[in-house]
Amino acid sequence: MTQKVLILVGTKKGAFIFESEPGRRSWAQRGPFCETWPLNHVVGDAASGTIYAGGGNEWFGPAVWKSTDLGKTWTHSSEGLAYDAGEQPIKSVWSLAPAAGSLYAGVEPAGLFRSDDGGLSWSHVAGLRDHPSRPDWQPGGGGLILHSLVRHPTDDRQLWVGISAAGVFHTADGGATWQPRNQGTRADFLPEGERYPEMGQCVHCLVMAPGRPERLYQQNHCGMYRSDDGGERWESIEAGLPSSFGFPAAAHPRDPETLYLLPLNGDSAGRYVPEAKAAVWRTRDGGASWQALRKGLPQKNVYFGVLRQAMATDRLEPAGVYFGTNTGALFASADEGESWSRVAENLPTILSVETLVVEA
Repeated sequence: MTQKVLILVGTKKGAFIFESEPGRRSWAQRGPFCETWPLNHVVGDAASGTIYAGGGNEWFGPAVWKSTDLGKTWTHSSEGLAYDAGEQPIKSVWSLAPAAGSLYAGVEPAGLFRSDDGGLSWSHVAGLRDHPSRPDWQPGGGGLILHSLVRHPTDDRQLWVGISAAGVFHTADGGATWQPRNQGTRADFLPEGERYPEMGQCVHCLVMAPGRPERLYQQNHCGMYRSDDGGERWESIEAGLPSSFGFPAAAHPRDPETLYLLPLNGDSAGRYVPEAKAAVWRTRDGGASWQALRKGLPQKNVYFGVLRQAMATDRLEPAGVYFGTNTGALFASADEGESWSRVAENLPTILSVETLVVEA
């Protein structure tokens, strides 16, 4: 049986799907789907082939969309996606993570929900917002959002989350209790002498290395980091990068030493690619050194940015790498970043990029 690879794209005006054969030489575009809802994250469940899309805003409210036929038809539900009466209403779903028989959703204002019926209904994982630090959580530039969900591959009770701007938290008991995991990450926006707090860092993206669940990579507002003990301690790996600031990170599907970043020129310098030349930066040695990958990417007058969930890899051999821009362009590499092509342009602002490989 042959395979096909899908790029799942969430935008400010619905979801788009791009489809290709394993060689990834050309792409067919479908969409927009989900009635042009603002969609922060579109993901595929590799086990079932189901596609989920989470989004909303103050006007739409939060919801999770679902397609069991690779995007041909969609349904959506927001049942249970609400805090108790008197709390600030949920504006939107920001992140999704399929689990073994379940589905997690991170929302704004920051909190965690779980569905055990394929997204039809939701229950609040209240232990996170019950953490004693909750009154001190502050919104980042995009709001107080839970945008990163990282599951342990073999222990369903372990989960890491990234919250802007509260930091990384970890649970080992299915969400009943949580611990901050921020030691070693800076918060340069705090007064001198207070820049390594227990929590309050502005984490931008959190990913896990394949085959090594104790290894995590983090793109932060204030640096790039690696942890080899599940986030207990973080080590800076930003030396050799053109900037310490960026949003997305994407792990290689098989090599725990390989990571992809797309740095921007800084939080107050325009938030576009350094020197207005597009490049994806790759490490093959866990962040000890970095290489700029530019072949096929525009190198003159480039002022786009790439948002925190808008970069991904696929599981094919060689691995594909993908990213979407805030100007609506989608780029792809079928050779682990060595060369690039533009898959689409003039899409709405791209908020997320994920992949799904299915049997054709």
